[in-house]
Amino acid sequence: MTPYTLRPLTPADRPAVTSLLVREWGATEVVALTLGGPVDASTLPGWLAEQGGEVVGLLTYLVRDDTAVLVTINAFAGGGVGSALLGALVDECRATGLARVLITTTNDNTRALRFYQREGFRLTALRVDAVAEARRIKPGIPVHGIDGIPVRDEIELAMELS
Repeated sequence: MTPYTLRPLTPADRPAVTSLLVREWGATEVVALTLGGPVDASTLPGWLAEQGGEVVGLLTYLVRDDTAVLVTINAFAGGGVGSALLGALVDECRATGLARVLITTTNDNTRALRFYQREGFRLTALRVDAVAEARRIKPGIPVHGIDGIPVRDEIELAMELS
């Protein structure tokens, strides 16, 4: 497999980021209680993974006080792209003195829960029925998700950096 490269997002990446988010998330707007309302992920800072001129991974985040909040992560190539993207964010946060990285996923995303815990994140909160509130803002959130599991709850994970 051709090696991939990681780099911070630049303004020139915005059209590709928008296209990827619409394809993978159905829109550029992401809603989670952790975010405090709708967020346009296409405008956020982040990291891009490229391989052979193609985008094989994307991570977007925002900073609130002393915390980086991961907004989206997509990795398409396997071979550690997701881990590398997350590692780049953690390294950046440590270098800039942030105290933690916060991630929210939904109860159906068991693969993500396994991945984040392997990467050193710990479960910190369960918001029962939080997705019902998110659907009022973004009605396109599916009722059933991965493996047909009803999408109901948000699960928060965090990595303390200090």
